[in-house]
Amino acid sequence: MNFKNSTAEKTTITRNTVDFEKETKNIYESIVMMSKRSNQLSTDLKEELTQKLQEFASTTDNLEEIFENREQIEISRFYERLPKPAAMAIQEFLEEKTYYRRTEEAPETI
Repeated sequence: MNFKNSTAEKTTITRNTVDFEKETKNIYESIVMMSKRSNQLSTDLKEELTQKLQEFASTTDNLEEIFENREQIEISRFYERLPKPAAMAIQEFLEEKTYYRRTEEAPETI
């Protein structure tokens, strides 16, 4: 996923829970879907950041290198400014970009 182009909010905002029920007709199912997607995004984001920071890893730690590595600091700041994975998951869900399927249908109640 391209995290740079995310339109998710970077701050906390109040949401209308009715918006979450539109697609699944069940708010709890919607929250579980957004939670799982948030975990996926978080894992992807962490892997991408780790790959970029490994370019700067050195076998010998020198005190001067630690303080002078501006590129590494800028990369870290960029990822800190991104919207949180939960906000990105909510935005994807509200824009109907989230794919889901039910593996089992719930039994009917009489």
